[in-house]
Amino acid sequence: MPRLVDVPGYPLFWTASGVSAFGSQISGLALQILTAVTLSASATEVGLVNAARWLPYLLFGLLAGVVVDRCRRKPMLVGTDLARAVVLAAIPLAYALDLLSIATLCLLVFTVGLLSLLFEAANQSYVPQLVPRELLNAGYARTEQASAVAGSTGPLIAGVLIKYLGAPLAVLLDALTYLASGLLLMSVKAHDPVPDRGARRGLGSELREGVSWVYRHRTLAPIALTSHAMLLFNTMVSTVFVVFALRELRVGDFGLGVTYACAGVGAVLGGALSGRVRGRFDVGATLIVFRVLAAVGWLPIVLAEPGSWAVPAVSSAFFLVSLAIAIESPVELSYRQAVTPEGLRGRMNATIRSFNWGMVAVGAPLGGVLADQISYRFALWVGLFGAVLQAVVLGFSRVREARGSEEVSADRR
Repeated sequence: MPRLVDVPGYPLFWTASGVSAFGSQISGLALQILTAVTLSASATEVGLVNAARWLPYLLFGLLAGVVVDRCRRKPMLVGTDLARAVVLAAIPLAYALDLLSIATLCLLVFTVGLLSLLFEAANQSYVPQLVPRELLNAGYARTEQASAVAGSTGPLIAGVLIKYLGAPLAVLLDALTYLASGLLLMSVKAHDPVPDRGARRGLGSELREGVSWVYRHRTLAPIALTSHAMLLFNTMVSTVFVVFALRELRVGDFGLGVTYACAGVGAVLGGALSGRVRGRFDVGATLIVFRVLAAVGWLPIVLAEPGSWAVPAVSSAFFLVSLAIAIESPVELSYRQAVTPEGLRGRMNATIRSFNWGMVAVGAPLGGVLADQISYRFALWVGLFGAVLQAVVLGFSRVREARGSEEVSADRR
């Protein structure tokens, strides 16, 4: 079996993914500081800016899948990366010209979100064209590892950059990382066929076909539906956790930093172990076991009490949940690509991602309302129970029969 490093184009693709992921972590923190501090925004305005980032997934997620399946993947990846660089560079420029307002920032962030939606739908569908089938899991795992490393180090470096350069210039640095990523992807040499124009039908028909493929498929349907539920309940826990940890557990800023660093370590380790786990167990068993582990992993947070053990408890929870998700996620991604025909991959990926991120938009305010109206622990228990429930439902579904050897032609029957 060839190694990933020997697959033509994959090292450049992986480097581009890591560079853009690192930049996204910088701008993620920088935009919050820019909104709340530099622009002196209210809490509502901060929420509007954050919502603008994910709104395109709800509005255009399904349409993005059709667009991706009608276009070559590489030009779309390069074009959206370069376009994101231009849009992000407009933020510090508008600030320097004293033209940056909350409304302008929302519009620019919304545009970045729309471009990211197209990029991510094309990105997941491009990997199967880049690496052979037997290396799909490893290919996704290495990409997840790059994102995990960026997630654990990016915010810390972003804090230093914002302190010495200011939030607007930190956003400009992210623009430069997208520029670098686009140029790297431009150099990737891989098979990227032009989709068959003769196979196109009406937009509505193609949208319905993509949704139908996901939610009528014997194994993709339970995977997708439980993924939506997992994102909903995990978002409830992670949203409530921040306030709970600071106000009740009193872990402080340093404790939060340690917790998120442990999450990054778990994600990196999980990505390294994913291929080995997949090599020893079937797809169904891997997904079910590590979905259960990711759900139960939140338990130390729910049971944590103020004191010296608070930080170790919440850190171990984030480590365990991130480890389990990092092992399970590449297996799920590679399986989804393997059982989906080439002409449907863009719509399949966009459909699942759209509803996943839609659940994030629902779970965050829902967790906050439960915490404010009842209690933090009640909201955390609801999130934990829901996460366990979706894993149990997955265990009783047809996914337990998945072996990883399914052929697309068999699923078409």
